[in-house]
Amino acid sequence: MIENIVKSTSYVTALVLVLLVVLILFDALSRYLFSMGSTSLQELEWHFFDVVILLSIAYTLKYNAHVRVDIFYAKFSPKLQAIINILTTLFFIFPLSFLIIYVGVGFVEMSFVQNEASSDPGGLSNRWIVKSLMPLSFIILLLQSLEELINSYKEWKVL
Repeated sequence: MIENIVKSTSYVTALVLVLLVVLILFDALSRYLFSMGSTSLQELEWHFFDVVILLSIAYTLKYNAHVRVDIFYAKFSPKLQAIINILTTLFFIFPLSFLIIYVGVGFVEMSFVQNEASSDPGGLSNRWIVKSLMPLSFIILLLQSLEELINSYKEWKVL
């Protein structure tokens, strides 16, 4: 189930990334060729960028593409790598994810209640939608890191 969730979010992210490229191209062409600019288009670019970054976090963990000190990690034995994965999941990913989910839900709720919108004229409304990606992405990360924890534990026990 977790794999399907991560895979689905990666497809959404890929689609949004393509839309982001098209949107940036359209925005740049309209600005430089026709001297037309749009605040809402620029804000939409940032929102799409948020989608790409936030929904890619669990995917990068799943495929080991996240930031790590590989010059040391690669030289460790598989058993030590499994122990490091277990410890970093328990003491870094889990606490950070729970904290961001807890705080993020409050940000989304406040944004929704206040009907937060852009302060720029012509900007986008309903900021709570993009803010809701923060807790959502860390819920997905939490699920993926749980799967990684289980896999690392199995690997550690076998070795």
